[in-house]
Amino acid sequence: MTPPPAHGLRFAFGTLSVLPVRVERWDRDAARGGMLCAPLVGVVLGCGAAALALALLFLGAGPLLAAVAAAAVPAVLTRGLHLDGLADTADGLGSGKPAEDALRIMKQSDIGPFGVITLLFVLLTQVAALARLYDDSWARGALATVAAAVTARLALTLAARTGVPPARPEGLGAAVAGVVPARAAAGVALAVTAVAAAAGALLGTDDVVRTGVAVLAALGCAELLLRHCVRRFGGVTGDVFGGLAETAATTALVVLSLG
Repeated sequence: MTPPPAHGLRFAFGTLSVLPVRVERWDRDAARGGMLCAPLVGVVLGCGAAALALALLFLGAGPLLAAVAAAAVPAVLTRGLHLDGLADTADGLGSGKPAEDALRIMKQSDIGPFGVITLLFVLLTQVAALARLYDDSWARGALATVAAAVTARLALTLAARTGVPPARPEGLGAAVAGVVPARAAAGVALAVTAVAAAAGALLGTDDVVRTGVAVLAALGCAELLLRHCVRRFGGVTGDVFGGLAETAATTALVVLSLG
C-alpha cells in the first residue's frame, strides 16, 4: 500500500536532518516518498543557512563570516552526516583495497588521511565560493546558498533510482537504494533545475543560465562519483550518499561563483 505524502516527508526530514521529525514508517514505500522529497529538505536547510548569513552580513560581519555561516548551518542541521559520509567515502576510495576491505574502512568511526584532506579542501572551496558570492551581492549569495543545498539533496534522489544497487544488505544505503523509479527521479531533476533557473531570473538573464548550468554540472559530477563508487564498492552506502551530496553542493557553488 502506498503511504500518504506525510510519511515520505517524515522519512526525508527524519533521516536527512536533525529537525524533530519522527519517522513512523521505514519501508520501501516510505523511503521512495522520502527520497523524492529530499530536495525539500534542501530548501529548508538552505533557507536557514541563507537567513543566518544575511543576518551577519547586515550586521556588518562581512562576506567571509557570512560564507562560513552559510556553510556551517547545513552541517549543523545534519549533524555533519554528509560531511562524515564524504570523508568515509574518500578513505574507502583512497585505500586502494578490495571492496570488502574498503567498506570495512568506511564503517570505522575514525577518519583517515584521505578523509581529512578531502574535508579540508571541500570546506575551503565552499567557503571561498560563498564568500565570493556574498561579496558580489547579498541576493546572489542567498540564492547560491539555497540552490546548493537543494541540489545536494537532488543528487540523493537521483542516486536512489532503480538500477543502483546497495553495497551492503543493511544501513541507510540499503534502505533507499533503488527505491525511486528512474522516470520519477528524472522528473524531479527537471523540475528542480527549472525552478532554480527561474529563481536566477530574479537576478538577471545571465543568472538564469548560470544557475541552470550549476545544477546540471553538480548533478553530472555527482553522477560520475556515483558510478565510480558502484564500480569500486559494488553499490552505494549511506556514506556514498553523503559524499554525493557534498560533491553536488560544492560543484554548484563553484559554478555559481564564476563570472
